[in-house]
Amino acid sequence: MKKYLLLVLSAMLMFVLAACGSSETSTEEVPATETTTEATEEVVEMPAKLTMGFIPSQEADKIADTVKPLEEKLSEILGIPVEAQVMVDFVGLVEGMRTGQIDIGFLNPFGFVQAEERAGVEVILKSIRNGSDSYQAQYAVAADSDIHSIEDLVEAHGLVWAYADTLSTSGFLFPAAHIMSLGVENLDDHFTQIVVGGHDNAILAVLDGTADFASTFDDARTRLEAEYPTIMEDIRIIGYTNPIPNDTISVRAGLPVELKEAIRTAFLAFNEDEDMMQVMNEVYTWSGIAPAASADYDVVRDVFNIFKDQLSQ
Repeated sequence: MKKYLLLVLSAMLMFVLAACGSSETSTEEVPATETTTEATEEVVEMPAKLTMGFIPSQEADKIADTVKPLEEKLSEILGIPVEAQVMVDFVGLVEGMRTGQIDIGFLNPFGFVQAEERAGVEVILKSIRNGSDSYQAQYAVAADSDIHSIEDLVEAHGLVWAYADTLSTSGFLFPAAHIMSLGVENLDDHFTQIVVGGHDNAILAVLDGTADFASTFDDARTRLEAEYPTIMEDIRIIGYTNPIPNDTISVRAGLPVELKEAIRTAFLAFNEDEDMMQVMNEVYTWSGIAPAASADYDVVRDVFNIFKDQLSQ
């Protein structure tokens, strides 16, 4: 009996010592049970609501109306009120995720890379368009333009270049890196650049003669066909950049792990929900949603590093 009790006491002592050894802080300074409780509370704390951040690829008020069904569906699935907020630009969206004001960001590839570095944002999903998880930026000119190739852009000086946003992956960053790789050392000296706040606006700037060329996602012209039926004939595409991984659904740092997983699962389920995919198509021309990982965006990081210093000023 004494041997049995001794074995039991020894086992209990080993258990206690193991529990104490799992914390770097001694139990006299901070009890291990309190540390564990605080860490657990931090992980499982749920926000009272979720806010999704969108960047206009069309008129902001149209996006706000279009995403209403998405707000309602996610609120129902997640059991937390979900609201949409249309941001002015990518800088605002990244900052909103850094400060915790935006929980779910529909970030373009460059926006994600920047947000990951600055704010610990995590990519969970990416878009599928036309069966692909990547796309290209295109260069557009008027149908009667004397510009016929990307090399013509490099050889000319003083052309007016229209694009959506200086942080737009397909609107500016990939085309800019591409043009620089062809020999243009200083973009500011070589072109007159105008920021127009949307890919459709960049195309329209070429159409009305405000700009000599525009860089947009492929093919931004289709967004304008309803209002401008001859847009495909009036605007000519002269070339493309290398492939770019598609835009993301990313979540801010600090969200509970189980909530991130619930958001991921909810969006993936939309692949089987015709109504929700119609919403995603109307907002950003998505035809599907796929899992994503940070490594998918390494090619974007390479471009980001080219502009990192000037963009951080």
